[in-house]
Amino acid sequence: MMMMRHGGSAAINTATLLAKKGLLGAEVAAPNKWGSLVIRNGSTFAANLSDQKEKTTSSQGSAGANGGNKDEKGIMSYWGIHPSKITKQDGTEWKWNCFRPWETYKADVTIDLNKHHAPTTFLDKMAYWTVKSLRYPTDIFFQRRYGCRAMMLETVAAVPGMVGGMLLHCKSLRRFEQSGGWIKALLEEAENERMHLMTFMEVAKPKWYERALVITVQGVFFNAYFLGYLVSPKFAHRMVGYLEEEAIHSYTEFLKELDKGNIENVPAPAIAIDYWQLPPNSTLRDVVMVVRADEAHHRDVNHFASVSYSS
Repeated sequence: MMMMRHGGSAAINTATLLAKKGLLGAEVAAPNKWGSLVIRNGSTFAANLSDQKEKTTSSQGSAGANGGNKDEKGIMSYWGIHPSKITKQDGTEWKWNCFRPWETYKADVTIDLNKHHAPTTFLDKMAYWTVKSLRYPTDIFFQRRYGCRAMMLETVAAVPGMVGGMLLHCKSLRRFEQSGGWIKALLEEAENERMHLMTFMEVAKPKWYERALVITVQGVFFNAYFLGYLVSPKFAHRMVGYLEEEAIHSYTEFLKELDKGNIENVPAPAIAIDYWQLPPNSTLRDVVMVVRADEAHHRDVNHFASVSYSS
């Protein structure tokens, strides 16, 4: 499943951090998908760090002697270690800090977009009509400005995964039990939705009142969903499943407007090309296609989560 795609690097990253703190003496494998796998023994880290500090000190001294460059800013981590330089497969520099090359993927656009969970129980119907009632004010406010609509949609869509993952995390800690992979799945869903927002921020430049609306809607929705998840996770996931169904509909209308020429099919933002591994000549239409596919995956995951809570 899409949202379970990049869990393998977490344990290695943790082990690497422990080695850097001197808490782990064994050999640590640091993943380097775009080069070779680097094996470093924890006992050699202190020596390497001191060498690095000496080089930094000497370079700073020479810069001071030459007057230095006032516009030059050195980026250091909390531990005094320079961030590693990452390159793409073609050798060019990786410029994104919000995600890494090993977190990118190609969206499955062949997923069935027409799936619909017919509401049967009382909770299902309440979730369905709650989502439908939220759609009307959105239609009135944004009309057919689908770029701004997508931006607003993603600021809300990224909340449920974070709230659900956080509450399941705390539940796992309280009960000393496994989560069955759901914590990672929901947090990755939230991160994926956030990347949708980062992409559409490049397309639709929000006005001040739209930013104010985002703050208001997010504040209300976060707290409402938090309380709703505490009362009934089944209802909360079912509601998100219906929200994703509405998102698929909205992006389908977005595509229709692009095909009609009512919205300019501009080149895809660079962040989208790297995140979804799109061809360099991709357009906004290609971006909407992969975002819509992501929403379909989220729809299926949340409807399945709602069923799993009832069993």
